Amino acid sequence: MTVSFDGVVPGCSGSPGRRTGAMLAAAGLIAMTCFAPVSADAQSSRAPKPRTRTTAPVYVPYVTHDGDTLYEIAGRYLRDAGDWALLSRLNHVPAPRRMPAGIALRLPADRLKQDPESARVIATSGPAEHAFGTNPYTPLSAGATLGEGDHIRTGHNGFVTLELPDGSHVTMSQDGLLDIDKLRRTVLTGASDRVLDLQHGEVDSQVTHATKKDDRFQIRSPSVVAGVRGTRFKVAYDGDARTTAVEVLDGAVGVDPAAAGGQAFAPPPGVPLQASAQLVKARFGSVTRTGSAIGAPVELLAAPSLTEPAKVQDGKTVTFDLVPDDRAVAYRVQIARDADQLDLIRDLRVSAPHADFGELADGTYFVRIAAIDANGLEGLPQVYGFERRQLGLAASAGPRAGSRDYEFRWFVSRSTVETRFRFVLATSADLRHPLVDRTDLTGGQFVVSDLPGGVYYWTVVAEQFENGRFYEKSSTVRSFTLAR
Repeated sequence: MTVSFDGVVPGCSGSPGRRTGAMLAAAGLIAMTCFAPVSADAQSSRAPKPRTRTTAPVYVPYVTHDGDTLYEIAGRYLRDAGDWALLSRLNHVPAPRRMPAGIALRLPADRLKQDPESARVIATSGPAEHAFGTNPYTPLSAGATLGEGDHIRTGHNGFVTLELPDGSHVTMSQDGLLDIDKLRRTVLTGASDRVLDLQHGEVDSQVTHATKKDDRFQIRSPSVVAGVRGTRFKVAYDGDARTTAVEVLDGAVGVDPAAAGGQAFAPPPGVPLQASAQLVKARFGSVTRTGSAIGAPVELLAAPSLTEPAKVQDGKTVTFDLVPDDRAVAYRVQIARDADQLDLIRDLRVSAPHADFGELADGTYFVRIAAIDANGLEGLPQVYGFERRQLGLAASAGPRAGSRDYEFRWFVSRSTVETRFRFVLATSADLRHPLVDRTDLTGGQFVVSDLPGGVYYWTVVAEQFENGRFYEKSSTVRSFTLAR
């Protein structure tokens, strides 16, 4: 026990004798306390208690304007106008006084007034819904505005992108659940306070660089709190495994344990990210299990590449082949209508370096590919633009009845576009030494007469020129046998 004295016992100011007597009485009382027997119950009550994390009060400076009063300052900048009394005690300023310009005051940061803000939905695709509070979910569409208390839910192949007032973007992937916990701006400082609770799924955040010291952007999951001051990063929560993956593509992310007992362990606004339990820098990620220590940073896998990056997607389905990475256990392939992947429409995780998205309408799209490591962390991405222009080419062949002619037929799905055809016939599957190679055909058939017996291989190539671009589609190499 440590005992300190100020020299004067409260309530005993007066003659030196009275002060001395009071001090001796206090000392005697302390001695009795120190040397009196201690009961077992009292001893057990002194057992070490869990250490709680306390935060020193934070104050925001305010410089008065001529004629300001504490009443007016509290009304404008504090949540409760009655806190003028707190300002008076804190700054030793009489309440009724009108102050001249230039007086520096301290305002408690935790009592500052905040105005609500809203997020605008700029893109949706597939099943996407929202609900406010306990209200039922309703479909969500581009142009809607959301705020604190809103819940967002996506289904299979459902995606939503929000734009915040500062230009930051948050994209929800499929099968996700996200709650908007805080979306505010502090009246006095202009600092933004944005806290999103990820209950399930993944969010990809592109956060503009913070312009205010007290700006806050956090993604909270049941495992971690991820805070940034300007970066691009992903947070994914797996409810079955109870793990949260954080992947940082640019900047840095402070990662802290999630809330426990109603108290979050993340540093308050204005405190540098370096104060976090773990600082994850660009090109690194971490995986944390709920209730466990924050995972150590792991370097992300390098971005993979496509085997045919310039390929026109003209088949019945849209497919991509990736160059394999020996360290990858899976791959992530996504399709969006824009290069920044804000307007996502398809998303696949595949165990092999091949992805088939099925049918897709014609148009220009962007594919984003990444490798996934043994920790489940998604590596650095690579984005390619591609054209989807389906061009069907069907072909058949057979002998003409009653003759020695062999007839080949074909047709294309885009019959309104002028098309030229090339026909190749050979005796080997590689077609290297063709018996027939016609490049000037405009019709849909070709006849070969008096072929000797044997095995033959053939193909037809359709060539189109549209909107300043050349397109080519080949049929599979087919074979037939003639017995003479």
